[in-house]
Amino acid sequence: MSQSMPALFLADATGLDFLNSVATPIDTPVDWLDDGEGLLSWLAQARLVPEAVINEMRTRALPGELDRLADQARALREWFRAFVRAHKGHALQAAHLAELEPLNQLLKRDERYGEIVAQAHDESLTLSLIQTRRWSSPETLLLPIAEAMAQLVCTEDFSYVKACEGPTCTLLFADHTRGHARRWCSMSLCGNRAKQAAHRHRLKATQKN
Repeated sequence: MSQSMPALFLADATGLDFLNSVATPIDTPVDWLDDGEGLLSWLAQARLVPEAVINEMRTRALPGELDRLADQARALREWFRAFVRAHKGHALQAAHLAELEPLNQLLKRDERYGEIVAQAHDESLTLSLIQTRRWSSPETLLLPIAEAMAQLVCTEDFSYVKACEGPTCTLLFADHTRGHARRWCSMSLCGNRAKQAAHRHRLKATQKN
């Protein structure tokens, strides 16, 4: 059953937002990839796949095919979560490349190509070279996710990939703040809860004294 709650995009890195597609934003765990329709909705919200492609895949998919694809996406997510959790807080090294072989195998299936198109610019049309891909089957919907994961590995300093300090929170994020002092997935979710808990603790301590 696809989730009606909007997905969370708090990580400042799409590859981490993918890991955060299962979370406990309040009290109950939510998995935005729990079925095929949920996967399509998450891809649309993440702006990884054009809406027209999503609609086409929804129409052409065989019965159960998108649900099986969601199974693959969840397996990919949990494999990558193990890698990120194992290496967060430390810069990645070339020696870690072998661990990424499953991701490289997925990336090799991509069918990207360049295309010259006419685009509007300053009230005129100009020619531009854009990169796109052939969406030859529902499984190609995993390729932009793989690309986001690869971008995370290659462009983010894993020294500043962190887990939220909320006691029950499972969200990860890339700390891009000045001084790298970020502690929470967001102030509205976990930061304010921590402040309220600290306030209650101080209040109780004052009352005991």
